[in-house]
Amino acid sequence: MNEQIKQIADRLKGLRDALELQPEEMAQVCNIDTNTYLGYESGVKDIPVSVLHQIAQHYSIELPTLMFGNEPRMSSYFLTRKGKGAAVERTKAYKYQSLAAGFINRKADPFMVTVEPNRNEVPFTLNTHPGQEFNLIIEGKCLLRIGGKELILEEGDSIMFDSMREHGMKALGNKPVKFLAVIL
Repeated sequence: MNEQIKQIADRLKGLRDALELQPEEMAQVCNIDTNTYLGYESGVKDIPVSVLHQIAQHYSIELPTLMFGNEPRMSSYFLTRKGKGAAVERTKAYKYQSLAAGFINRKADPFMVTVEPNRNEVPFTLNTHPGQEFNLIIEGKCLLRIGGKELILEEGDSIMFDSMREHGMKALGNKPVKFLAVIL
């Protein structure tokens, strides 16, 4: 089990315990079944950022608190230098780097996301979460699936979409794809 995923799972369980909630209640907030939620909380299953975002919004906590264990403190500005944002590698395929983890009361969550090429051609995971999402491709080429539609995005392309629609991405070719993702 990836140590970072285990730490996120522990924080998720700690939040549920602190709020004195049952697993069924947390699963309902995420629109998932209880067994799936318990898989996330145990660290056995990879926890989609979209699920963490839903929990953070619903319980009015900061997403970086769940992802990185740090409480944001800055209220006037928060600077992230190139390559220095708080990072979590949820799977070998996805790496998230928060670009505003230290800014309190954010209206959006910006991430630099790197998706490694899928050499085994395993189907990519589709996620949903409330709100909207903006993606700007910085490097590489990817296949983005939104609902039943598949789109090819290349460097410089951007897309804004309703994130309640099932969506997922995979890198095309033998190069990773790097993109800016802003979850609103």
